[in-house]
Amino acid sequence: MKGFFDTRLEFLKGVGPQKSALLNKELEIFTYGDLIQYYPFRYEDRTRFYIISEIDHQLPNVQIKGTLQNVEMVGGGSKKRLVAHLRDSTGTIELVWFKGIKWVVKKLQPGVTYSVFGKPTRYGKKINMVHPEIEVFTSSHEGPGYLQPVYHTSETLKNRFLDSKAISKLQRQLLTAARSRITETLPEGLMTELGLTSKADALWHIHFPLDSRKLNEARLRLKFEELFYIQLQLLKLKLARTEKFKGKIFKETGLINEFYHNHLPFQLTAAQKRVIREIYYDLKSGKQMNRLLQGDVGSGKTIVAFICILAVIGANAQAALMAPTEILAEQHYRGLEPYARKLGVEINILTGSTTKSTRTNLHEKLQNGSLQILVGTHALLEDQVQFQSLGLAVIDEQHRFGVAQRAKLWSKNKNFFPHVLVMTATPIPRTLAMTLYGDLDVSVIDELPPGRKAIETVHRYDQNRLKVFGFIKQQIAMGRQVYFVYPLIEESAKMDLKHLQDGYESISRAFPEVPVSIVHGKMKSRDKDFEMQRFVKGETRIMVATTVIEVGVDVPNASTMVIENSERFGLAQLHQLRGRVGRGAEQSYCILMTDVKISKEGRTRIQTMVRTNDGFEIADVDLKLRGPGDLMGTQQSGVLDLLIADLGRDGKLLQLAREKAVKVLESDPDLDLPENMNIRRQIAQQSKSSLNWSRIS
Repeated sequence: MKGFFDTRLEFLKGVGPQKSALLNKELEIFTYGDLIQYYPFRYEDRTRFYIISEIDHQLPNVQIKGTLQNVEMVGGGSKKRLVAHLRDSTGTIELVWFKGIKWVVKKLQPGVTYSVFGKPTRYGKKINMVHPEIEVFTSSHEGPGYLQPVYHTSETLKNRFLDSKAISKLQRQLLTAARSRITETLPEGLMTELGLTSKADALWHIHFPLDSRKLNEARLRLKFEELFYIQLQLLKLKLARTEKFKGKIFKETGLINEFYHNHLPFQLTAAQKRVIREIYYDLKSGKQMNRLLQGDVGSGKTIVAFICILAVIGANAQAALMAPTEILAEQHYRGLEPYARKLGVEINILTGSTTKSTRTNLHEKLQNGSLQILVGTHALLEDQVQFQSLGLAVIDEQHRFGVAQRAKLWSKNKNFFPHVLVMTATPIPRTLAMTLYGDLDVSVIDELPPGRKAIETVHRYDQNRLKVFGFIKQQIAMGRQVYFVYPLIEESAKMDLKHLQDGYESISRAFPEVPVSIVHGKMKSRDKDFEMQRFVKGETRIMVATTVIEVGVDVPNASTMVIENSERFGLAQLHQLRGRVGRGAEQSYCILMTDVKISKEGRTRIQTMVRTNDGFEIADVDLKLRGPGDLMGTQQSGVLDLLIADLGRDGKLLQLAREKAVKVLESDPDLDLPENMNIRRQIAQQSKSSLNWSRIS
């Protein structure tokens, strides 16, 4: 079985070494298995012949038959075109060709009946078809109709006669030979319960469906199988980890109670309380915790992490809090230090700019256990940073750290693995979180603290800039501060976009009395921090910046953000940027500036930002617009090796697949039962390098 699907493509009749090399290079199709799983991206409806009188320009591609009437050349020069008329008993339609006229005209014979396929368009008062497919009508056209698959191809392949139709022919030939060799990969009971078609039928009908019902059955089966095996893989990883790595038990609540009753300056939200309960349950479970904490900017993740840290410190262990930048680490440290001091807990910070003498002191205190909380950047991962007893590692903005870095924190203990809490303010759609972080437990803080006003977001065109500047002047007169964000640092020959250098000059001219800071990625860290601190202290009132402020420092007095060329930013990035304002009690504003001309997708992004402040709704729209590959760097991580499922559209199916995978592993963790034989065999057949266990191999 394995041998057949691993056969190199050149051995398929009609392919040979040259075409095989082209398909390898252009489409990354190397074997029979790769070709069978190269699915069509759409289908042309050949299930019926329309009559000419029922055709209008709003229909998609349609199939018609009729007798060809006069064929003539019309116009001259660049407007020269070939026009023919096709007639049936109900009317006539015009067929038009602008290209390949010499080749097409040889095929056209007046008085002969043709089968024609194309998109009806309106030209004046007439309906015509431009560049339709046309072939002589024969008895083969009288059989049952079908949906014709359309495959992605390339210009290079088309030039070598490997267009969509040629790929379709190869698929039919291969599937005919492969059908008897395709074994079932799902348990019979599960297929019956969900009403799924067999794997062999699904593969046939995904390429050659007789009708839309057969196509939908095939899609459902293949999508479910793909998502089921991804979830099975992640859940098996999680199972292996929880069985293998026992967690240290922390259930001491003395410090938590003291903090909660005597020092917490505000009420926790219901969502924060729920998440603390979830984390505390993990800490006392005896299993090593690996939990993802999601919450929008300003939802109060840090205080939740601090309360959980207190459970660990109360049991004489230590905690680490790692952030991706010095600014963010400083912010965490400054926010938590007053609380720690009141509780008699020793906290300190370690970053790249910590002096050598301070480091020596820190290392000593870490090893003897007197330093209980260490906040820091990547510097925490250095070999000489050794804890006496690291009980909990908290990692902020997880997507900026790799798995290897997470693992390095694990190795900081000799006797046991620390619990890990990963935090992110980048809202990850539920479907993506279940796939990317399916081996982690997920907690979500889905409400903002009381008293926080929603940021008011408006869209303004460049021609309204003077009004926007007038509004900014009012805000500054009220004592507020303002961000201006630009997509580029300096002028680009390739892109006609606003850039920071030009923006800085025009803002300085428009606000001559107002001190302005400037921050961008090409500046040295020291200079960047200096400018940031001037803004934080209120010495400057306007900050002109690129997206380096996306993960940045809290400035509660900054109430307005203007984002230039906002249509050029991704939704997740716009949402992260907007989160820099609205940190105080005052009403905050986000002004999205664009040119009048915006792409359809750009307009959707802007409208979404204006409509909602809900990060998860925004992330779902982003997933639908961009697909999972561009989000969260998943393409690089190779996690989403999907063939047919679509996380933007198949959320419910993913949920079902996960539930069924959980059920299978709960009743049979090692997949030893006879009814799970198909799963066991499928996993065994996958090479260790395969990330997608549902593949044929």
